[in-house]
Amino acid sequence: MLHTMFRNSVRKQKTLPSLALAGAVTAAFTLAQIPPSIAAEPAPRVVLESEVNWTPLNPARGDASPKAGTLWGDRASSGASGFLVQFNEGFSSPPHIHNVTYRGVVIRGLMHNDDPKAAEMWMPAGSFWTQPAGEPHITAAKGRINLAYIEIQEGPYLVHPTEQAFDNGERPVNVDKSNIVWLDASDLTWVDQSGAAATAEGPKVAFLWGKRQDGHLNGSLIKLPTGFTGTLRSRGTTFRAVVIQGSAKHLGAEVKTLEPGSYFGSDGASAHRITCDAAAGCIIYARTQGKFDIVSAPSKK
Repeated sequence: MLHTMFRNSVRKQKTLPSLALAGAVTAAFTLAQIPPSIAAEPAPRVVLESEVNWTPLNPARGDASPKAGTLWGDRASSGASGFLVQFNEGFSSPPHIHNVTYRGVVIRGLMHNDDPKAAEMWMPAGSFWTQPAGEPHITAAKGRINLAYIEIQEGPYLVHPTEQAFDNGERPVNVDKSNIVWLDASDLTWVDQSGAAATAEGPKVAFLWGKRQDGHLNGSLIKLPTGFTGTLRSRGTTFRAVVIQGSAKHLGAEVKTLEPGSYFGSDGASAHRITCDAAAGCIIYARTQGKFDIVSAPSKK
């Protein structure tokens, strides 16, 4: 099971000992051996971090605002979207609320997101948090370079004063990188145990939110070992992926190097050929509808 640190009150966001995320192991990922020639269908969209167009996250604050760069969707319109946010060193927002719930994954630096009176809890790269709509909070950054991936289910993404606070029934969550438990094929009896990819040295998954049943949206972290070559296969209608750690390559019609903050995704059942040569491996955040497979290419030995 995954372990997280929950804050159990909208008014008092205290960090509690590790608890299990509900529904964390309600579905499977599959590790198998298939030929490396599988094609991605439909054609994926790839956005490199270096190609992102940066604009103020909160235009009302002018130069004091963090910068935001769209990866998919449109945060200013209705519907779901995902975007990067850059925070300057020492940034600390005034207490505020949002009109929508958002999820965040730290990519670089150190982030703090909590009740305005809460003690600082700096989350390093690889950490995950959620911020419910209507919940008063502050967001702060401590690293020299600070970057996070943010996604919302329904736009537009707006900032309001705490006088407009409300309780939407959700509760905030902080998941420090050290509190994430990675699962591999040996942990789960319903995962295909065949092939080298099923060993402890193979890919791993950490379930973060949602349900893995067909038709349900969910979010996971995928850890690929150095030297991995294979395919991420989505069975649902949507697949959105952001590189959080390491340098990966997307092997589509054109080979593209995905540095942290880069995005690849597609609509409909699809397949994405990926390699990871980073010494510390690669971590990818994946938002999918339903289940997905991690398929290892045959060994060249």
